Amino acid sequence: MFRLIWALSVHTRYFLRRYMPTNILLDAIRTRRGLRWGLPAMLLAIPYLYAANLCVQLIAGGGPGWLHLLVLLFIYNAMKFAIMGPVSLVLLLRVRLREHAARRREQRADHRPVVAA
Repeated sequence: MFRLIWALSVHTRYFLRRYMPTNILLDAIRTRRGLRWGLPAMLLAIPYLYAANLCVQLIAGGGPGWLHLLVLLFIYNAMKFAIMGPVSLVLLLRVRLREHAARRREQRADHRPVVAA
């Protein structure tokens, strides 16, 4: 039973990571080229929150109950994008520090005197 649940969760995660647009975009932001787009991607949280607000107003006005699921989905996606901004800044800082250290090591290796044996 545990194995079945584990396999189902792995396949669900794979499907969501591969085909859902927000996950595809967040994976693209996590690449080296995409890290600079983390802060502008935070702005995508605004339309998601607006859509959640619209659904809540529809529910309050007597709309169908399944809109609660959309509210949860919209808020979840808004949180993903809002969190990705600061995370991408930390990742970008870490990558740039590694690149800077690699350049310094390379420069030191180029300026070492050659000792004849």
